[in-house]
Amino acid sequence: MSDNHLYTVSSSPHIRAEDTIAKIMYTVFFALIPAALFAVYNFGYKALFIIVLCTVSCVFFEWAFQKAAHKEITALDGSAAVTGMLLALNLPANIPWWIAIIGALIAIVVGKQVYGGLGANIFNPALIARVFLLISWPVDMTTYPAPTPLFSAVQDAVTSATPLGAVKMKILMHAPITDAVAAFNIKQLFFGLHGGSMGEVSIIALLIGAAILFYKKYITWHIPITYIVTVFVFAAIFNYMDPARHAPPLYHLFSGGLFLGAFFMATDMVTSPVTHKGMIVFGFGCGFLTILIRAFGAYPEGASFAILLMNLVTPIIDVYIKPRKFGEVPADA
Repeated sequence: MSDNHLYTVSSSPHIRAEDTIAKIMYTVFFALIPAALFAVYNFGYKALFIIVLCTVSCVFFEWAFQKAAHKEITALDGSAAVTGMLLALNLPANIPWWIAIIGALIAIVVGKQVYGGLGANIFNPALIARVFLLISWPVDMTTYPAPTPLFSAVQDAVTSATPLGAVKMKILMHAPITDAVAAFNIKQLFFGLHGGSMGEVSIIALLIGAAILFYKKYITWHIPITYIVTVFVFAAIFNYMDPARHAPPLYHLFSGGLFLGAFFMATDMVTSPVTHKGMIVFGFGCGFLTILIRAFGAYPEGASFAILLMNLVTPIIDVYIKPRKFGEVPADA
């Protein structure tokens, strides 16, 4: 056979793309920059310190673990940096520095490397760390500073109630939530002019980052839109049934970590389903669990717990919701 008829035989996939792990991860990191910049503007230099600390710590712990385990060093592929950024954005700006470092250790070692590294973890590493810190240091994790803009004269912030925290407090006191809801208007909620975790407060900053991911086609609408719509629908139902106990749907939509979770954590390629139908089921589960915890649980926020619980269900979704094989003919055809 002549050289003109030689073929290169290789395993699938045969469709090649220019995207690499590093390119995808650093794009996600870049997409989180608007939320990070707003956090620095809204909460001052202490927010910048925590963001840098978490990001550097996650990269270091990934390098140290891989070095100690004699594994390939991939600490600079961007995945650890994304985990660190997401962890920081899920923390209060006034969190003690040593708790942030412990969170980075848990995220990388317990949430990622013990499973075998990137691609093998079944839970979102940043959320594993956040929930661990929330259970271990609940006071530090739920004490939020009031906004203190970066260039303002006052930088010693007092603590501030979050929108969901104010509602939950009224519920626990068996009091109507009307005053708590009225204390935060939709403009405040949308632009982030209130206390909360650093990256969850500004909806517009998160939407800018999400637009980048949609433009690059790194995420699709299936999980985030289903997630958000589900929260809206059930919030509207609960509010209609008992408006004195359940906040209006827009209040739920623009409060807490819903948008941060829906666009940046529930869409994690490793821990979410692979099919579009599976993604819709996943998004619905995240939304239903989130509003269920918010409405009836002990914690004011439910996004982190909801996404982790659905991460656990992802393998089951992938087993029962599979794409049709190429050339497959339905049995009843």
